[in-house]
Amino acid sequence: MAEDKDHKKKSNQLNSYAKYSGIAIQMIIIIGIGAFAGVKLDEKFPNNHNLFTLVLSLTSVIVSMLFVIRQIIAASKDDK
Repeated sequence: MAEDKDHKKKSNQLNSYAKYSGIAIQMIIIIGIGAFAGVKLDEKFPNNHNLFTLVLSLTSVIVSMLFVIRQIIAASKDDK
């Protein structure tokens, strides 16, 4: 019986680790795509302040944070 509880606890911890590390990887990808697109647009349409990179990087950070918040809320509802 105690073995079963330990196995369940380890399995649950592993599932949580996989879930949240997956969310972090998705966040990095979203920010990376936004920054890359901004750099490419700044190369194609040059300007003095690299505005495309700034705007798209900031926008992708906001989008990724909203995505993370939604994922965590959904995960917490699933755990109940």
